[in-house]
Amino acid sequence: MTMSDDDKHGDRWTSGPELTPEQARREREGQHTDQPPPPGEDAETLRERQRLAQLEMMDRWVGGVLAEQRRSRRWKLFFRFFFALLILASLSTTLYGLFGAPGSGPPDRPHLGVVELKGVIDSDSPASAERIIEGLERAWNVEEVEAVVLHINSPGGSPVQSQRIFEAVMRLRESGDKPVLAVVEDIGASGAYYVAAAADEIIAAPASLVGSIGVVHAGFGFEEAIGRLGVERRVFTAGENKAFLDPFSDIAPAQREFWQSVLENTHEQFIAAVRKGRGERLVDDERLFSGLIWSGEQALELGLVDELDSLDGVARARLGEARTRDYTPRLDPFERISRQFGRVAMEWLGVPRGESPVRYQLP
Repeated sequence: MTMSDDDKHGDRWTSGPELTPEQARREREGQHTDQPPPPGEDAETLRERQRLAQLEMMDRWVGGVLAEQRRSRRWKLFFRFFFALLILASLSTTLYGLFGAPGSGPPDRPHLGVVELKGVIDSDSPASAERIIEGLERAWNVEEVEAVVLHINSPGGSPVQSQRIFEAVMRLRESGDKPVLAVVEDIGASGAYYVAAAADEIIAAPASLVGSIGVVHAGFGFEEAIGRLGVERRVFTAGENKAFLDPFSDIAPAQREFWQSVLENTHEQFIAAVRKGRGERLVDDERLFSGLIWSGEQALELGLVDELDSLDGVARARLGEARTRDYTPRLDPFERISRQFGRVAMEWLGVPRGESPVRYQLP
């Protein structure tokens, strides 16, 4: 099989020299003077070959257009299907939260109303004050709830969020309608113990970690490191102490003393809250407020907890069987994803997060 002149030299309709309208007309009519018909071919055969070449080129163009349309149609179908799935998932989550969430149905027998406090206490976490308080009030207002249980498994967190939950628990406790219990699972430390101290009783397992009544602020000092790297730190402030916590700048003795006073004042607030909640049950031991953390068994001897047991054990002791119901507000999964995405984006962009550097939390 031999190659034609068009195959050897390319498609002259797309890669040949630019022609004037008159030359193009003559080319179509097979009358171009610079390129006579090949030997053995008349003008009619040449015109037919040109017509076939044009048809072939048109077929290729039409095929490309159709292929692009098919690709575009497939992407449109994909995005429509994806958004339909998002809408269905959102509707399913909403309906489940309204009709299928634990504690949302009509209560039938006396039970313990449980609110889960898990993880770091923070305004952007599942253990936010807003969510925990909503769950406490929801359980409190159900007549068949014999006792409201704050089920704790947390290392602590934000002082402000912990204080808000503490005040809410104290308000319910002082209402006197039903008891509020704090049951510590693995850990109830620092801000989590701050919250637990407001309950009528604190129950922990023998091996639970309880206490850590203290305040912490952790950071780094990089001023010598950037000097060795030849990096110059440029911070512009109005107010001589505005950037005293900047990790790339040295901290003056007066600034260090001031910041220590802030931590000590926050610590005194913590101690006062624990004394208010626990009262005379606390033993006279100066180590209680030193930031040490104790096992549940040790905490019982120090008056930090009232009983050694588990959530199921408490339910059986009070009701004869383990009847509990979760009143913790459900989390919207899309809200969690968006918050997580926003947190990661802020970290990448270097935007500071809106949280206090002072923490009621294990380091």
